[in-house]
Amino acid sequence: MLKSEEKVCHYLDIPIQHASDAVLKRMGRRTNHEEIRTLIGKLRKEIPDIALRTTFISGFPGETEEDHEILMEFTDEMEFDRLGVFTYSPEEDTPAYSFENQVPEEIKEERRAEIMELQQDIAFEKSERMKGRVLEVMIEGKVADENAYVGRTYMDSPNVDGLIFVNTGLSLMSGDFVRVRVTGALDYDLIGEVEDEFTE
Repeated sequence: MLKSEEKVCHYLDIPIQHASDAVLKRMGRRTNHEEIRTLIGKLRKEIPDIALRTTFISGFPGETEEDHEILMEFTDEMEFDRLGVFTYSPEEDTPAYSFENQVPEEIKEERRAEIMELQQDIAFEKSERMKGRVLEVMIEGKVADENAYVGRTYMDSPNVDGLIFVNTGLSLMSGDFVRVRVTGALDYDLIGEVEDEFTE
């Protein structure tokens, strides 16, 4: 189980896609708004340090302004650690391709931008709250011409999520694990200083 397995990171990517029951039904999703909230609440209660990522689709055929507002409110309340938003793209041979009430591209983009702007504020606030915490960081590479390295925590999926920039006078290699105290925050990235090295 995720909660007790030491070799598994406390990180989950849950493809929620939307929070409006009307849109979820049109998508053919076998869940609803309340079930999603319950699942997230249970995960956070059972695994307090879990990092949750999800993706949403804006502008699915038939999505109304009210549906969009439900998704915005859901985003604001759930405060996901990581979030991506894609505009709906019609694909031939899919049921939604022939649905009525296709949403104009301009509105899809506007709605996507609104959600991402909200998430950026959430991400920054979460990063700010990380200041002072000590995290286990895996080094991925060196920053050119600086005594600094780029790394990832368990909350950062490769090529998808943020990074942590690590300041240190130590000579580190890719793959090294170090303890890093968070000293600063950017929109999606963290800044820190090495506290001490892990014993391999």
